Amino acid sequence: MAAGASGGGVGRDMVGGCRLLLLLALGRAAAPPGGMLYPRESPSRERKELGGLWSFRADFSPGRDAGFVQRWYWQPLRQTGPVIDMPVPASFNDITQDPSLENYIGWVWYEKEVLLPLRWLQKDLNTRVVLRFGSAHYYSIVWVNGVQVVEHEGGHLPFEADISSIVQGSPGIPCRITVALNNTLTPHTLPPGSIQYMNDKTRYPKNYFVQNIRFDFFNYAGIHRPVVLYTTPSVYIDDITVTTTSSESVAMVQYQVSVVGSTLYSLSLSLRDQEGKVVATGDGPAGELKVLNPNLWWPYLMHENPGYRYSLEVKMQAQVDGALLEDIYTLPVGIRTVHVTSTRFLINGRPFYFHGVNKHEDADIRGKGLDWPLVVKDFNLLRWLGANSFRTSHYPYAEEIMDLCDAYGIVVIDECPGVGIKMLESFGNKSLQHHLVVMEELIRRDKNRPSVVMWSVANEPASELPPAAYYFKTVIAHTKALDPSRPVTFVTDANYALDRGAPYVDVICVNSYFSWYHDPGHLEVIPLQLATQFENWYKTYEKPIIQSEYGADSVPGLHSDPPLMFSEEYQKAMLKEYHSVFDKKRKEYVIGELIWNFADFMTNQGTTRVLGNKKGIFTRQRQPKSAAFVLRERYWKIANESSCLPLIIKSHTLFL
Repeated sequence: MAAGASGGGVGRDMVGGCRLLLLLALGRAAAPPGGMLYPRESPSRERKELGGLWSFRADFSPGRDAGFVQRWYWQPLRQTGPVIDMPVPASFNDITQDPSLENYIGWVWYEKEVLLPLRWLQKDLNTRVVLRFGSAHYYSIVWVNGVQVVEHEGGHLPFEADISSIVQGSPGIPCRITVALNNTLTPHTLPPGSIQYMNDKTRYPKNYFVQNIRFDFFNYAGIHRPVVLYTTPSVYIDDITVTTTSSESVAMVQYQVSVVGSTLYSLSLSLRDQEGKVVATGDGPAGELKVLNPNLWWPYLMHENPGYRYSLEVKMQAQVDGALLEDIYTLPVGIRTVHVTSTRFLINGRPFYFHGVNKHEDADIRGKGLDWPLVVKDFNLLRWLGANSFRTSHYPYAEEIMDLCDAYGIVVIDECPGVGIKMLESFGNKSLQHHLVVMEELIRRDKNRPSVVMWSVANEPASELPPAAYYFKTVIAHTKALDPSRPVTFVTDANYALDRGAPYVDVICVNSYFSWYHDPGHLEVIPLQLATQFENWYKTYEKPIIQSEYGADSVPGLHSDPPLMFSEEYQKAMLKEYHSVFDKKRKEYVIGELIWNFADFMTNQGTTRVLGNKKGIFTRQRQPKSAAFVLRERYWKIANESSCLPLIIKSHTLFL
């Protein structure tokens, strides 16, 4: 669905002026080298959270480029003009009462001053200080004390910079962190978008423009995830890659460890179970750990102890200038396997049926900002619902959310921000190269997560266009080369006979809204149309199928009998019609169903949206609609039918 965010006039070809145009034109041919381990504290590593209030200023200059022309990063932001307090992490859009900020497009500026511990600042201690952002939307430039340290294109994924040389040697002086963000979307960003100027001077102010997007959720912007400073020794563990295989009594944990800062070091590894007992040891940068009688990582409702994880402690020692440096990093490890046949999705050799949801990172006031109470509430609702899985529609979710998926056994289809790829020019080489980089960054971040069982490279692209064949063949091949251990898909709403990307996926994921966007109001067409959809896809590709989206809007408290569109009764009735077909086809080759959506979420304003998309089975405030109880009854029934652990299934009463 096309949508637009309005903005004030600007005097250049793109919002933010020539600066952003140049940055986006240059692009990046590859992801930054090195690992992206989550910053965990250890005996050799410290971490300082930078959440809270930051100074904030939106650049409302005609070209949105005053911050660069006047070099706001050279001095405290408050000295450049009026600033306001802005919470981090959070989207900036809904924090104030200013409508021009709600729909702002262009450069905004953040700043925070922090004092660092003295022990971080002494050069002779061989300490490395790193500044890390969980994500920021979408193009980021970061300065420390007026010195540029990093640029990053794209939201939803982390980036960092070594700032040791800037902050060390100046104890007692505040460390001033300045961030410029631009949320402009172009045909070559992920997600794509375009700027449209309204040139009719009888209807629009001079230089009036809108940001057009082809996705149906609000384009929130800001520093959305935690900002931290952390330390490592100057010789440090940079990356760890783990893969696992298992049989009934033995598991093998293959590992690779990279160390940066010296070529003269030793590595030792210890794998501990949840009681702290060492079950395997190893040494060197690559090898294999043998685990006898392993506790496998199982999805929620497939085992009495889902989400079992071991702890892999990696210890590095190196001599630097006569001093012994030691770095310790502990990585949670789940032992599990994934395999796809023509009709089944297997986890640890057992058939797995996805009964779950699609979600959004979205909530009142904070937008897409990470919010711990909301995250924990959502996981409690997922388990109450009996959901065993979700797709990260339509972008990678916060690492903190993914940690809980690993811990609770919630299976994840991990999706990149490839949503709204509709324009022909978004299939060119420039877009393709950026898409490859994004997949590199996503896999680098999430490759070790047992909850992640499949990568999704896009949602509802215009995959019927001729360039889509080469585009998706390339993206999927690149993804498989980066991670051969997981299947790859993208989510389609194209006609089965016209989809040019489907030949390259391992699992068919299809979205359809029969009796909603097609034949609205006619529930009676669902059984025939849905069954035909499945039969056509399977006959053509002979690959397992997930119904990756289906649903209907319902306004909480709106009732109608007989069911009419937008009533809670209609949403319930639609679900039941879909479910009757799922129950037949899951005996054959349908391997999952993911409702759209877990909760109502905000969208751009439009004549088909009343304060957002209302397809949630929960409200935006996480209160259940009638459909939530329909889905809960179904999911627990499916779990009970497929489980050999009836005692565990009865434990759903714990989540009443």
